[in-house]
Amino acid sequence: MAYTATDVKNLRERTGAGMMDCKKALDETGGDMEAAVDLLRAKGLAAVAKKSSRTAAEGLVGVAVSGTKGVAVEVNSETDFVAKNEQFQDFVRKTTEVALGAASDDVEALKAAAYPGGGTVADTLTNNVATIGENQQVRRMKTVAVASGLVVPYMHNAAAPMLGKIGVLVALESDAGADVLEPLGKQIAMHIAAAFPLALDAEGLDAEMIARERKIAAEKAAESGKPAEVQAKMVDGAVAKFAKDNALLSQLFVMDNKTPVAQVVAQAAKEAGKAIVLKDYVRFQLGEGIEKAETDFAAEVAAAAGLN
Repeated sequence: MAYTATDVKNLRERTGAGMMDCKKALDETGGDMEAAVDLLRAKGLAAVAKKSSRTAAEGLVGVAVSGTKGVAVEVNSETDFVAKNEQFQDFVRKTTEVALGAASDDVEALKAAAYPGGGTVADTLTNNVATIGENQQVRRMKTVAVASGLVVPYMHNAAAPMLGKIGVLVALESDAGADVLEPLGKQIAMHIAAAFPLALDAEGLDAEMIARERKIAAEKAAESGKPAEVQAKMVDGAVAKFAKDNALLSQLFVMDNKTPVAQVVAQAAKEAGKAIVLKDYVRFQLGEGIEKAETDFAAEVAAAAGLN
């Protein structure tokens, strides 16, 4: 057997499939977790598994904005307790402000940048690890900007102003005033936080992801037993639906669940009498894509005591 009971448990949590189905999928894929997820989905036994469902890391996401430019930064810690520490929160806030002035989204360059009060961001991080007593890492950053208009921030599950677990930035390019762009941007940001788009538009979706969806759709279509030309249309339809559901501009606005986001922007532009372009966005969810290994505390204690 090329997998463990923990693998079966993790596969069940990721897909919602039954235990025996998960075991069978792992048997058929030689214990390959990703292949097992795809197999269960192809058989219609699993829901779409998004990276956010595997979130395990702690820490904070910070956002900072200055007019037409905004940045989001994620700093991880080992426990949620540290995320509530004022020293840690101050570090995330100031590091995000430093990132706002950065020339690129290079985390190493950010860590080498001057930190308010002296030293570098990396120096302060090292000092925090020593004084707080827990490992911390500046994980990632992303900047958005427009030539004219506004970058609107939003923090879901805020732990403090501009700090929390899901940070969103919406970049609106327009000559319209802040009285128009700010409320529009906030509504779109709330949508982004809830709907988790994977790209701004269909063209921006990852090619490998689309290829994976096409393969899964082809396997489902093949099981239908329908003629090849019908299967081809089924596959194209499934891929088109995936793109529509996961690209921000074509997603249905969560506020009414019927109007595409692109149409919401167009309507706001019409009412303002000014062109408005949703140019870019950022959605950082704390720990997104990170898998934290589960540990057996009792076993660790026994091992440390030489009882195993």
